Amino acid sequence: MSLLSSLPDVSISLRVLARLLAYPDAELQADLADLREALHAQNSLAPARLAELDALMRSLAHPNRIDIESAYVELFDRGRATSLHLFEHVHGDSRDRGPAMIDLTQTYEKAGLFLAPGELPDYLPVLLEFVSTQPPREARAFLAEMAHIFNAIFSALQQRESAYASVLGALLELSGEKAQAIKVVPDEAIDASWEEPVVFGGCSVKGQATPGQAQPIHFVKNDAARASAKAANAGVTA
Repeated sequence: MSLLSSLPDVSISLRVLARLLAYPDAELQADLADLREALHAQNSLAPARLAELDALMRSLAHPNRIDIESAYVELFDRGRATSLHLFEHVHGDSRDRGPAMIDLTQTYEKAGLFLAPGELPDYLPVLLEFVSTQPPREARAFLAEMAHIFNAIFSALQQRESAYASVLGALLELSGEKAQAIKVVPDEAIDASWEEPVVFGGCSVKGQATPGQAQPIHFVKNDAARASAKAANAGVTA
């Protein structure tokens, strides 16, 4: 019997991890005890990883939910490096992103899963819900295909000293890969990325022979302007 054919069922663990990556609303807080119990009952992760996930769940149980929600938005919605939309890491804003979205949606629908209004197929919690419905061998292969993206997000979260790194580490573990810190490309400042290009910035002294000094401005008439002026002068003379 091959190793892959004897892989354990990790469907419950995947659903718990998907839930932990979702927006930390009141419903999630109410479910944390059950999520922890389910994760430990399936026992598909190493004890050290389970301990890290327990720490994350304790932090999510904090009574000041406004701070938790604000931190979540700041972490996952303010830059590309930690984005939970996977195609952001693969395609960015290129034209390839649209067709990839369609292909992934069709993959879900063939499995009998349909997105709710407003859901995007490349959103990691949605994708994990899909993977959790697959047999163990297919689930592991699907996760392994995305391991390089998981590792990039894992590294970015570690750099920010976020407890959410434990979730990405768990996904790498379930995919059969090892979590490894890699170099993280700094995100462009959010204000700069949304800044409108300058339509007309006025006159520039760049490239002048003596920049920083007053320069004469010469108005040069084109041929049409010269002809018009010549005709006007002839009329005045007559």
